[in-house]
Amino acid sequence: MISSGPRPVAPFSHAVEAGGFVFVTGQMPTDPKAPDAPLPEGIEAQTRQVIDNLKVVLGGVGLTLADVTMARIYLTAFERDYAALNALWPSFFEAGKLPARTTVGVTALAVGALVEIDLVARRA
Repeated sequence: MISSGPRPVAPFSHAVEAGGFVFVTGQMPTDPKAPDAPLPEGIEAQTRQVIDNLKVVLGGVGLTLADVTMARIYLTAFERDYAALNALWPSFFEAGKLPARTTVGVTALAVGALVEIDLVARRA
């Protein structure tokens, strides 16, 4: 668990390391400093908050987004939000170094979120 990380919405660890890989639990668009505050509005704002939360967790284990090898993204309104997510996604990573990625449409996410993202990172 990362002490400055978001409050978990279920019983899990923020991240688990095995064999040089770090598996980061899916993060929600909650504010770690105000976990009961309303979620940001819209897919762009929620995605930015999720990425900020992922950065906190990665930082807590000494890694950054540059160490990410795989991302899984879950969207509750896939057809509506997929294009906006794709437009925003490259801004989080160094040009030409995007991680592998899977994006899935789901019927619902915890806390009423529009997006959840989990990551796999690797120690160099």
